[in-house]
Amino acid sequence: MKSSLLWSSAVLLLAVTGCSSSASTNVATPSAIAATTQTTQFTITDFAQRQIPFAQSPQRIIALSNGDMDIIYALGGQVVGRPNSNGPAVVPTAEEVEQIGSTHEVDLEKITFLQPDVVLGNHPMNEKDIPAIEGIGSKLILTGANSIQDIQSQITLFGQLLQQEAKAKQLNQQIQDHIQTLSQSDSTIKPKVLLVYGAPGTYMAALPNSLSGNILEVAGGSNIAADLPGLQNFPQYAQLNTEQVVQSNPDYIMIMTHGNTDEVKAGFLKEMQNNPAWSSIKAVQNNQVEVLPSHLFGTNPGTKVTEALDLIHQALYPVSP
Repeated sequence: MKSSLLWSSAVLLLAVTGCSSSASTNVATPSAIAATTQTTQFTITDFAQRQIPFAQSPQRIIALSNGDMDIIYALGGQVVGRPNSNGPAVVPTAEEVEQIGSTHEVDLEKITFLQPDVVLGNHPMNEKDIPAIEGIGSKLILTGANSIQDIQSQITLFGQLLQQEAKAKQLNQQIQDHIQTLSQSDSTIKPKVLLVYGAPGTYMAALPNSLSGNILEVAGGSNIAADLPGLQNFPQYAQLNTEQVVQSNPDYIMIMTHGNTDEVKAGFLKEMQNNPAWSSIKAVQNNQVEVLPSHLFGTNPGTKVTEALDLIHQALYPVSP
């Protein structure tokens, strides 16, 4: 009886020891604890007011617009996918990067193949693509630019994303200094400008609440379409009103386009020729009808907004030889 009791005690002791050993293997190690606490290192808020957490700065980035790509490279980053382009990449070092569509038409198959950590899209245009992008395990950050200040906000946001806040602050200060320099050289009498967004057969007047309209005003121009009502589907643009243009009599007519600049300019000139009223406008009489570079005005130029400002300012305030 006594030996039986001793044997039972020994078995119980072994069982308790075994349970203790098994339990100890389930205790979180320091590395596991660190991994848990670092699942969210920082959170950014995009232009759609969505809070997006990150465990670390993304390594694989896709940009759906040239402006976003330009800012990423200016901050020292790079992309694995860039927007479609008919010409060379706006960032030369990204020339060989895979083209993956655009904000207007996302190529989900190519994006899936590239396995990005994050995709940079447009707000509100790409809101509809959030489920698809998140469905492949990526995060979609929505931004946009209808003003120079918006571009600066993009720079700040992407600086947070890449953990390059100091560099972002430096880039924004350079833009601000550039604007300050231009404002000091402006004349009190601002040249009047008609800023047209065009595609063959379709022409709209850009308003001050558009990016190009803001660039025009900051560069020292007076937008003759400032008081026109915005279109319902495109509130940054207004219907081109020939009577109002003739009455305003702009000094310059500047045309923006995504497509073939020569074709768009020829089409616009033909439109003017079909209406004799255009011949009385100063810009037409003085041959001041020009198509602006598409990489600066057909899209968000990113940090190259300073080049866009210079181009407009120099056209409006030419330096005498």
